[in-house]
Amino acid sequence: MTEPALLSVKNVSVDLPTPRGNLRAVDQIDLNIGAGRTLGIVGESGCGKTMLSRAILQLLPKKAKLSGRVMFDGQDLVRLDPERLRKLRGRSLAVVFQDPMTSLNPVLTIGTQLIETLQEHLELDSVAAKWRSVELLGAVGIPAPQQRLMQYPHQLSGGMRQRVAIAIALSCEPKLLIADEPTTALDVTIQAQILDLLAREQRRRHMAMILITHDLGVVAGRTDDVAVMYAGRVVERAPTPVLFKKMHMPYTEALLAAIPKIDAAPHAPLPAISGRPPDPTRPIQGCSFSPRCRYAAGRCYREKPLLAASESPDHQYACFHPIQVTAGVCA
Repeated sequence: MTEPALLSVKNVSVDLPTPRGNLRAVDQIDLNIGAGRTLGIVGESGCGKTMLSRAILQLLPKKAKLSGRVMFDGQDLVRLDPERLRKLRGRSLAVVFQDPMTSLNPVLTIGTQLIETLQEHLELDSVAAKWRSVELLGAVGIPAPQQRLMQYPHQLSGGMRQRVAIAIALSCEPKLLIADEPTTALDVTIQAQILDLLAREQRRRHMAMILITHDLGVVAGRTDDVAVMYAGRVVERAPTPVLFKKMHMPYTEALLAAIPKIDAAPHAPLPAISGRPPDPTRPIQGCSFSPRCRYAAGRCYREKPLLAASESPDHQYACFHPIQVTAGVCA
């Protein structure tokens, strides 16, 4: 028997009012993730990745309109009252944001922020919470953790701040961790360390994780499944090895081609996706990617393709002219 999904997103859409009209940031998305699994969500900036994560967390802007269902651990988060949501976030559902300087409170010490989280959700006394904080900082690779408790975020490097944010997110042993572009503001060597840290803690704690990024290279080898987003929709979804072996969506192919190659000649220009993403307040009639797609023809400009299964039901894509050749790229 298949275990029920820990998180199930059903037909979720998010609309935002703007001076230029309604903006559909997330468009009828369905996603599932099981306990202990890692899902990568990939796409360009502005494709709706972060707004989808905020819909899951129920942290949308006040005027945003959410439709659909977000089922987490048997509870519909859309219908939960604010107090129950507050207790759930941090305890069972945690998040690591893109910029630790804005997610950490600049006027509170690292220790205060960790200890308050532990006391609020786990009801530990101050002594137990302090020692647990020291253990957490040590677990995420911060040297001299006891001394760091007395420091403020601005006294730490960007990589150290992100490790603190991860320690806070992991402090209450969550069932699901959402990492929203956790390495964007860091240099390459620190990026690898943070991603390795997240992967290690995910396996050790057997928690589910959603890794949001704009880089297909980041999810290769670090996720179980990948969902590729474009213009608010999921346009391809598959197990990670399957996606890299035989992708079908031209947009996925273009994202992979844009990754710098180690064996490329010095100063070689990077392949870029031509054109610009569509204006979300002015949706086009056909496929959203058609103005930038080299395979687009006829029907692509008139109709929106729906997610359809390929050789196996767990590999789906939204394209009238899917790529049929094997990409030959190993994850």
